[in-house]
Amino acid sequence: MYKDTSVIVGCMRLADKTTSEMARFIHTAVDNGMTWFDHADIYGDGRSEEVFGTALAADSSLNREDLIIQSKCGICRGYYDLSKEHILSAVDGILTRLKTDYLDILLLHRPDALVEPEEVASAFDELERSGKVRSFGVSNHKPAQIELLRKYVKQEILYNQLQFSLPVSNMVANGMEVNMETPGSIDHDGSVLDYCRINDITIQAWSPFQMPAWKGVFIGAPEYEELNHVLNELAEVYDTTVTALAAAWILRHPAGIQIITGTASEDRLCEIKSAENIRLSRKDWYRLYLAAGHPLP
Repeated sequence: MYKDTSVIVGCMRLADKTTSEMARFIHTAVDNGMTWFDHADIYGDGRSEEVFGTALAADSSLNREDLIIQSKCGICRGYYDLSKEHILSAVDGILTRLKTDYLDILLLHRPDALVEPEEVASAFDELERSGKVRSFGVSNHKPAQIELLRKYVKQEILYNQLQFSLPVSNMVANGMEVNMETPGSIDHDGSVLDYCRINDITIQAWSPFQMPAWKGVFIGAPEYEELNHVLNELAEVYDTTVTALAAAWILRHPAGIQIITGTASEDRLCEIKSAENIRLSRKDWYRLYLAAGHPLP
């Protein structure tokens, strides 16, 4: 199981970079201790992987063995497909675009209503046997869906990517508002946070700065005036930025949640990385939680 960093470099928004820009971006990440990169075959219709792979192959100072590269498959235009045939062909396409012989981690991107777990198991076996994939996980899966896979798949499910940020934190809220009739008490995910902790599945938080319903980034947004007020106040106390502080809020949780950056900016990348050096007090963690609109019963 890989777990050498709390910050994973999300590559979703890198499709428009040139080869030289991508090489510089990778170097910035690596030079600042970020060697774990997250891809998906749908990011930029494969362009993000393609440019990344070209930059990596062309730069002899970058060693593939020093990097952890994960990618995801299963989302197609207008439907999801976790059939054996699709998983195998998707991985071949991913490896071709990334110009690498193997993935450190393959994640199933979204649950497929028509999934046949026996086919997933067969695909995982073939990918492991061929050396094309070393570890496996899922994305956006709830406990029962993971349990269904685990009934057939012999490999460990080690990761689960889930949306998580200060405002988008029902994973925490439904556990806090137990036995209440408040909106946050509704369990939208089958207690996935506790389930992952019990089963040693690392949660990777995507869109760590997003508001609910894809309304944009909450930092500086008028919809979250109180949260931004507290972020700015505490940023001075901790001698950091509001972005790093919002990331540190996620990292403070004892589940050991990893953050997927999702930025194309090298400066912002390093800003998020600096969150690893911040440990919020319990009081300040809860203060931010309350300022994001969550009640304490």
